[in-house]
Amino acid sequence: MPAFDLPPAELESHRPDVTEPADFDAFWKRTLDEAEDAGDAVVSAEPVDSGLRLTETWDVTFRGFAGDPVRAWFSRPARATAPLPAVVEFAGYGRGRGLPHERLTWVNAGYAHLLMDNRGQGDQYGCGGDTPDPHAGAPGGPGPAVRGLLDPRDYHYRRLITDAVRAVDAVRALPGVDASRVAAVGNSQGGGLALAVAGLVPDLAAVLVTAPFLCGIRRALDLTDLPPYGEISAYLAVHRGAEEAAHRTLGHVEGISFARRAHAPAHFGVGLRDTVCPPSGTYAAFNRYAELSGDRPSKILHAYPYNGHEGGDAVHVRRQLGWAREVLGS
Repeated sequence: MPAFDLPPAELESHRPDVTEPADFDAFWKRTLDEAEDAGDAVVSAEPVDSGLRLTETWDVTFRGFAGDPVRAWFSRPARATAPLPAVVEFAGYGRGRGLPHERLTWVNAGYAHLLMDNRGQGDQYGCGGDTPDPHAGAPGGPGPAVRGLLDPRDYHYRRLITDAVRAVDAVRALPGVDASRVAAVGNSQGGGLALAVAGLVPDLAAVLVTAPFLCGIRRALDLTDLPPYGEISAYLAVHRGAEEAAHRTLGHVEGISFARRAHAPAHFGVGLRDTVCPPSGTYAAFNRYAELSGDRPSKILHAYPYNGHEGGDAVHVRRQLGWAREVLGS
């Protein structure tokens, strides 16, 4: 697939206007306050035998949106004694937390690692998930991208983003974690969640996002019919006249809006031939990053001109590890 979005020079200066809902900040403050009122983040942390000798793992349950139980894997290098910086990782669209031995990169690099389960997902890729979504009954299609699409209070991503913020609260309460050095990490949907966390958690230490979903949503809907955006387009093709309500809901989860409010140092990655999450969304979030926070955090973006949604793959991970070592230590 050849490059299909803006030319590189235009991407580098791409700073689109974003029409934010008037209640954007109040909406998220109210949502997060309600989640915190449900009680302490961590419900339980039970050690598990993962079969790995060099990694210790716990099966964690924490309180997410509305106090709902959310599952996660928490892992640390075996025999580590000092408090470690922590990486909270968010999985991609349709994935669950899978099995504890699947994602070992950050643990092997010397970090504590929390991998959050995606509520109501996990049935499309990987090895499944363990967190139901008890609030998924609002009007909308079967896919997560369209569940509750007609009202921001009912939308799936209101719940998932709240879970992601509470995952940071949870990892800070777990043993052996340096609560002052917590990073949010993710690709695709996970990148969108990490970016939302950066905009909602003012003392996050770092954020690493690749090909983030939910950035530049309106433009993405015009550029691609591939899922997850294609699921939204398909829903609106049937529910004619629902566009205004849908766009109002999507405005409450727009990644550019979260990026504008971020404070943490940021590391971005993007493939310029990405037809799943068009690169203009990543550049828009990067170019407008932290513009409302009053800070000037360091930020860097690595672009891969001949790659699609996979971006820089292992090459990019190697760059992430080097950058994280500089920002977080290990």
